[in-house]
Amino acid sequence: MLKRAIAAIALGATAAGGGCAYLDLKQRELIYQPVREYSGTPADRGLAYQDVWLSAKDAQGDVGNRVHGWWLPAHDPDAPTLLYLHGTRWSLGRHVDRIASWRAQGFSVLAIDYRGFGRSDGELPSETGIYADAQAAWEHLRLREPDVRRRFVYGHSLGGAVAIDIATRNADVAGIIVESTFTSMSDMAARSRYGYFPVDLVLTEHFDSLAKIGNVSAPVLFIHGTGDRYVPAAMSERLYQAAREPKRLLLVAGAGHRDASMLALERDPAAVRDFIRLVRGTALGNTRTPVFTAHSPRSPR
Repeated sequence: MLKRAIAAIALGATAAGGGCAYLDLKQRELIYQPVREYSGTPADRGLAYQDVWLSAKDAQGDVGNRVHGWWLPAHDPDAPTLLYLHGTRWSLGRHVDRIASWRAQGFSVLAIDYRGFGRSDGELPSETGIYADAQAAWEHLRLREPDVRRRFVYGHSLGGAVAIDIATRNADVAGIIVESTFTSMSDMAARSRYGYFPVDLVLTEHFDSLAKIGNVSAPVLFIHGTGDRYVPAAMSERLYQAAREPKRLLLVAGAGHRDASMLALERDPAAVRDFIRLVRGTALGNTRTPVFTAHSPRSPR
């Protein structure tokens, strides 16, 4: 996962002592670990979906990469629409359950694989490339959803950093939901066993959400499991503190890195529904209510 990748980057940086191109390549390999494997589709959960193909820009700004995704329309024509952005390592096929859980909340969902993942073009992503892929998906979502009040973006782990970036670039994001995300790659490096090495000097992939979140004007819902062993919940708490109002923080007791939102939706679905109502301008009451905590008598997964 990200924590181990950052530790390997730190060790590699000290061993290489230079070679910027090599270090850039190796850290991208270690961070993203893109896979082509598909282990399932929404049809396996009884959900109707369509394959979509989007055009994204390459490193030179030219349209050159095809991004593959899924479109899962909701039954309700007035349902909000969610752009789903996954994290590192796995393709969409390993995200079917999480995608299905958001679809079950009444969202239409557009989910994409970044370049190098799944059926998308390209070999190895980069931070700028992933941002371009997500932007292409957001522009497609605009065509699917004409009402700006119903356009949401969701990101898990590294996808949370991408979602925050999308919200800084686009004024028509109605609301953001980020799960199990981190403050920055630099902060992740500081948490590793090699955190005393000057990793910042060689990092080319920054994903500095802490620097960006204050520029996000859309309402934000942060979801994080208190049992996350990869990205501590304290990072979502820091992002929450730096974010503008209106904002919400949903801490899911005992949940890990992969299951926080699914457990939250099972235990306290009202918290998410309240956030959607807040975004759509129908919520009443104090927007400064700071923290929801989802509890369950069951043992965490």
